[in-house]
Amino acid sequence: MEVLKSVAALRCFVEQFRQQSGDRTLGLVPTMGALHQGHRSLIERSRPQDGLVIVSIFVNPLQFAPHEDLDQYPQTLEADLALCEAARVDGVFVPTAKILGISEGEVTQVVPPSAMTSVLCGRSRPGHFTGGATVVT
Repeated sequence: MEVLKSVAALRCFVEQFRQQSGDRTLGLVPTMGALHQGHRSLIERSRPQDGLVIVSIFVNPLQFAPHEDLDQYPQTLEADLALCEAARVDGVFVPTAKILGISEGEVTQVVPPSAMTSVLCGRSRPGHFTGGATVVT
């Protein structure tokens, strides 16, 4: 299992896979860490259908509203990596906010339609889906 800490390392890893595998698909399980059985089930579902399984672990500050405590969000990287290793994940992308270009000043945001942001946790967490869509983009 490779731990990838930069966009360049991730791109290189994916490119090597594509050169070796032809048409096989890549499965991505995007997470904010603190992995649990739900994450593992997504990994296990990806394994038989995808040639490469990558988990991203990034506690996205854009998904936290001002009244929420980003600093209290559990960060359990060692345990997360152990779960990924046991689940036979091929690569784990562990970027920082700086690497993703969201650590300084204004950020161009991707704003999902209100039909998406007004349901589920979007009702009580304004900006949550915008933060998620922005970082994935």
